[in-house]
Amino acid sequence: MNIIFLLTLAYLIGSIPTAVWVSKRIYGLDIRDHGSGNAGATNTFRVLGKKAGIGVMLVDMLKGFAAVYLSYLSVHSPGSEQMTNLQVGLGLCAVVGHIFPIWAGFRGGKGIATLFGMILAIHPIVAVSLVAVFLVMLFLTRYVSLSSMAASVAFPVLILFIFKDQAPEMSYKLFAIATACMVVLTHHKNISRLLAGNESKVKLTKRNK
Repeated sequence: MNIIFLLTLAYLIGSIPTAVWVSKRIYGLDIRDHGSGNAGATNTFRVLGKKAGIGVMLVDMLKGFAAVYLSYLSVHSPGSEQMTNLQVGLGLCAVVGHIFPIWAGFRGGKGIATLFGMILAIHPIVAVSLVAVFLVMLFLTRYVSLSSMAASVAFPVLILFIFKDQAPEMSYKLFAIATACMVVLTHHKNISRLLAGNESKVKLTKRNK
């Protein structure tokens, strides 16, 4: 199937504005007008609570996962370098779609959950390791933003040093490094709030108000 078509389809899948649709249709508000203003799972947790946050997170992860699996509609052989390159491209298109969704005025979230879904589809063991890093950091600090950044920085470390034999493609290694940089850059406001002591902590046992 035409590669341009697949990349476009991946972008459109990523553009599904889960948090916006959930907040508007179920709660009668636009999530982008509350909390941090981002249309993602973290802000949904913060504004609408755990139930809505988990739902948005799972669907956003599925977007990245589904986008990567579009690669099986191509002529490339599974496991080949061309296949991995295409999967990275499809996943990135989904992440871009989440950040700049055509269905929601190009105002989306930061793409962390969609990015994770992409990694889960390409390299499950790395994804599980990143979840462990995220959960440990969240348990220790209660900061979702800090946990996301810790997991993103752990990504290239795992690819370059721990699982280097399982992910030999240079495009994937460059993607891991770029991902860590991108996540840190998109969280610059959170970093400022953390340094100022104004970042919100997540309550893991009670509904967020």
